[in-house]
This record gives sequence, C-alpha cells and structure tokens, in this order.
Amino acid sequence: MAMARASSGLAYPERFYAAASYAGFGGSPNSSNKGAISRFENDVALLLFGLYQQATVGPCTVAKPRAWNPVEHSKWQSWNGLGNMASTEAMRLFVKILEEEDPAWYSRVPEFIVEPVVDVEMNNPKPESVIPNGNSFPEPKTISTEIDSLLETQDKDVVLDGLGSVGVYDQWVAPSVSGQRPKARYSHGAALVQDKMYIFGGNHNGRYLSDLQVLDLKSLTWSKVELKAATESLESSSPVPLAPCAGHSLVSWGNKLLSIAGHTKDPSESVIVKEFDLQTCTWSNMKTYGKAPVSRGGQSVTLVGTSLVIFAGEDAKRSLLNDLHILDLETMTWDEIDAVGVPPSPRSDHAAAVHAERYLLIFGGGSHATCFNDLHVLDLQSMEWSRPTQQGDIPSSRAGHASVTVGENWFIVGGGDNKSGVSETVVLNMSTLVWSVVTTVQGRVPVASEGLSLVVSSYNGEDILVSFGGYNGRYSNEVHVLKPSHKSTLQSKMMERPVPTSVADFHPTTNAMRDMESEFDTVQDGKIREIVVDNDSEAVNIKSEETGERHIATLKAEKEELEAALTKEQLQSLQLKQELSEAETRNTDLTKELQSVRGQLAAEQSRCFKLEVDVAELRQKLQTMETLQKEVELLQRQKAASEQAALSAKQRQSSAGVWGWLAGTPPDQKTDS
Repeated sequence: MAMARASSGLAYPERFYAAASYAGFGGSPNSSNKGAISRFENDVALLLFGLYQQATVGPCTVAKPRAWNPVEHSKWQSWNGLGNMASTEAMRLFVKILEEEDPAWYSRVPEFIVEPVVDVEMNNPKPESVIPNGNSFPEPKTISTEIDSLLETQDKDVVLDGLGSVGVYDQWVAPSVSGQRPKARYSHGAALVQDKMYIFGGNHNGRYLSDLQVLDLKSLTWSKVELKAATESLESSSPVPLAPCAGHSLVSWGNKLLSIAGHTKDPSESVIVKEFDLQTCTWSNMKTYGKAPVSRGGQSVTLVGTSLVIFAGEDAKRSLLNDLHILDLETMTWDEIDAVGVPPSPRSDHAAAVHAERYLLIFGGGSHATCFNDLHVLDLQSMEWSRPTQQGDIPSSRAGHASVTVGENWFIVGGGDNKSGVSETVVLNMSTLVWSVVTTVQGRVPVASEGLSLVVSSYNGEDILVSFGGYNGRYSNEVHVLKPSHKSTLQSKMMERPVPTSVADFHPTTNAMRDMESEFDTVQDGKIREIVVDNDSEAVNIKSEETGERHIATLKAEKEELEAALTKEQLQSLQLKQELSEAETRNTDLTKELQSVRGQLAAEQSRCFKLEVDVAELRQKLQTMETLQKEVELLQRQKAASEQAALSAKQRQSSAGVWGWLAGTPPDQKTDS
C-alpha cells in the first residue's frame, strides 16, 4: 500500500504534511514543535524547524528571544533567516532535505501518521488540525526525542576519542590528544598527508623554529619526526643546515612535503623550495630553473594542478609585494606572471584558494598600517584580475587568518585586525560569492588567533577541519576541530540573488522602458483601429495599417538603438565608478602607507640627528686630544733638550777637572781670579 502511494505522486502540500508528520512536527503552528526525531543531526533538525514554520505560519514576526537560551535562539535564527521565502518554496525545501537525509522516508509514513480518531458518541472522526493557510494534516504521534534535547547537548563538554567522536556540527571543540605536544607557535606551516597533519617551523617568542611534528588524526597522537642529514639538492648528498623559519608555506605533494619561502635569520636573495621525503626523513633544497621570486614571508602558495601559484608577501626589507609567480612542479621552472586588470594592493598574511581549477581567489591580508576584507579573483586562463561583488555576511577586515576549501565552500578561520583576534568562522560559496557565518567563539581562544594553521581531513565520508597553534596575546599549541554541515551551502543558495548587483541597477530603467513600450504599442494599435473604422475602403485600411506598422517599426528600431546606447553608457558609467572606487581605496591605502613610512622616516631622522650630535662631540674631543698631544710632544722635546744641556754641562765640568790634575793643581783648589 505504501509503495502504491509513492511520494513523487503527491502534490506538494500533501507531500509536505506527510513529511512533517514523519519528521515529528505537528500541532499548532505557533507551538514549540518539539517533535524532531533523533535520526536527524542538530543542524538538519533546526533547518527543518525553520522551513516548517515558514511553510505553515509564514515569515518570522516573533521577537528575538531576550533571555540567553541557546535552543530558542537557534530556532529563532533558523526561522528568521528564511526571510520572505514563499510558503510553497519552504514546503519544497522541507521535502527535499528530508529525502536527502532519508530517501526511503515515505515507505515508513504509516508507522508515524496517526489515523483520525473516531468519536464514539458522535460516530464521526475528529477534525484534523487546521493551519492558517487553510490546509490541514493529521496530528502526528508524539516523539519522545525533542529538538531541544538535541541542541542542548551542544552546550555540554564533549570528550573526544579520535575524529570519529565529533558529534556536533558547525562548532569548534577541543579533542583530547596524547603524546608530547609541540612547542606553542604561530606562523608555522601545516599540511595533510594520509590522515596525518604535519607541522613545520613557526615563531615562538621571536625565535624561529625548525622542528617537524606530526599528529595522527586517527588516534590523535602527537609525535616528533626524527630528521636525518639534509642534502643540498636532489642530485647532491652534501649535508646543509636546516634554517629555522616562519611565515613559510607547507604543501603536500605526493608522499613529500614542500616548504616554500618564509622568513629566516639570514635570508637568501630569492625564494628557496625545500623538500621533505617522508620515506627517508630527509630535507633537501630543490633545484629550480628560471628567475625565482625575491625572498619573502607571509605569501600565499596555492597548488593548482601540477603548479604552485605564489602571490604577494613581505620581503626581507619589510617591503610589501603584490607580484605573481608560478612554479611548474614537473619542470621545476619559475615563471613571473604579468596579469592584466587591477591586482590586489601589496599585502601579506592573506588567504588564497582555487575554484574549479581555474579561478584564484584572494581575501584579506594586511599592510603595515591596515587590514583588508576585499576579495579579488584571478582567471588563470586569461590571467586577468577582477574584483567581484560580495554578498551575504561580508567578513570584517583581517590578516593572519587560515583557510581550506571543501567542495565549493571556502572556510576562513581566525586572523586579527590590529586590535583583537577575529572570533567568527566564515564560509564563502565560491560559485555564488555569498558569505555566511558558520560559528562564533567566545573569549580569547586559539581559533580567534593570528598565524594559526588549518587543514581538512575526512572521517567516514565527512569532512573535518583541524586547526593548530596561533597567537592572540599568548602562544598556542592546542588542537581544535570542527565538522561543517551542508547548511552553509544551502543557506548560500537561499541567499543567492538571481541577478548581480551591478546589473540590478538597470532594473528601474528597463521596467520603465517596458512600460513605455507597452503604452506606445497600445496607442499605436488604437490609432490603427481608428483608421480602419474611419475609412470605408479596404485599400485605404491596408495602406494605413502598413504605414502605421512601418512607423511603429521605425520607432521601435530607434527605441532599441537608444536603449542599447543608454545601456552602454550605464555600463561605462558603472565601470568608471568601480574603477574610481578602487582607485580611492588604493589611494587611501597608499596614504596610510605613506603616513607610516613618514613616521618611520621621522624616527630615523631623529636618530640621525642624535648621531650627528654625538659625532660633533667626538670630533671636538678629538681636536682637544690633538692639541694636548702637541703640547705633550712640545714638553717632551723641551724635556729632552734640558736633559741634553745638563748632560753636556756635566761632561764639561768633568773634562776641566782632568786637565787641572795634569797641570799639578790639586782638584780641590780653585782659581778665584
């Protein structure tokens, strides 16, 4: 009997009421509807609740709950977020989601729908529950498991034993890990290889690190990778020291890890690509060809096919960059790209992702004076930059954030705005460019930090985000995980506008033109009809009709030309406005950069003036020392002359005594005359 009543054969109201009964929703539409059955995850139950209210009651007009009640607040958000969605559309989505979660739901409908209860005294069935839109459906059985109890479990402490125990969606939780935790750090590199998250380098209290740690995501156990002697290149076996670094990028490539660029104590002139072989546990510097980019840190490195796309960063002299380079991993050849269009302003610590293996997306980042929340797209086929219009809950400005892609969704976590860490985890649907907030954390937690890392793993077919480290006033070495739901994708599709904003501006003009065209056609048709009535001759009627039609065709052609010209002018005006806005934004950024540089220059000038004063004092002292030196030399010469004269006198005296003795004069006698 159930097979004969396939759900696809029912009209949407009937399918919806059957689905609502099966899902445990019923009673008065304004009641709490606490019958969502436990087979659904929390986010699905919430979404079904919102769609049910939208279909039966209409748009949410209930005031936002004042008291802090996570359950009621979540239910209100689910309903209110649907806006002015039509009742039939809400019914359709309700049934669609139910069929996605449980494709065989309709075969089990008789188990849950209660047949009308017969009133013995009246010998008539009790009336079905009537809802405001005039439809009705049977009262369902009461399901013991309630949506409130499902949601309340999210607020309890969750003890995890591996990723398989993550039971909540769209919330960050801290799993219990074993093993020796790595040193706390930020600006490190992280990559995933075969259910293992590798952490390399980073910054701790101003010190660059060079250790390689690994977290087994199946057992959530930390261990340190014992390294063997590094080699200069793939062709050479001569060992080289592994320089500690931070601000680098770590990319998994087959069974190897690639570390690209980064800040070091003694920076090189150009970017160095280091390779770690997971089988031999050795590091080596890879030999590359072509002109390598200048050394830098805080850049973005995105793997696209067999190439690495490197954008922006900060060089060793603290100069911000916005250049673009591609490294072909098959030939290990560098290629500097001169893309057309307006590129993002120079920046570092931004996020990058690739969509459909063709479009490179750049979001956020910072300069010395400010942070950004702009979104830029590079078409990797035409190598042309563009700045599309963002929709939804556009994120605030940030730098130092981390990101991963799951299908067409781009998740962005953490970062800072020069004041505090960013608490929202956001997601961008890269197909529709609609932003939405996944969750918000409270307090100073590691996922609201700068310089954290993020990877995405898979467990039982579900994707799980794993974050590590970061800095928000203190260094972190904690691990947090989040299991995203499909709700963000569905919300993005709901919020998607059928026409881009730039084209929507033309709607009033287009509608007005359509009204004018309709009125014009009506007037012309009336004139033709008058000519037909007033003329008795059929030939005159035909001639008049032909003349009127030619006149109408001429006017329509002229109107189409004017519309085309007007549309072209409006497009040019819109493009000029966009270019002007980008120029003003860039001018503002450059002005802030200039002010920052001026401040640095003033500090250097003050320091230079102080050094000049010190030099003048030293010169004066040096001149005094030279004068004293000359006086000392003069005194030394005078002393030497005096000693010489005394010696000569003594010698003469000694000589006179000898000659007197020879002449017979006693030595003690003296001549007085």
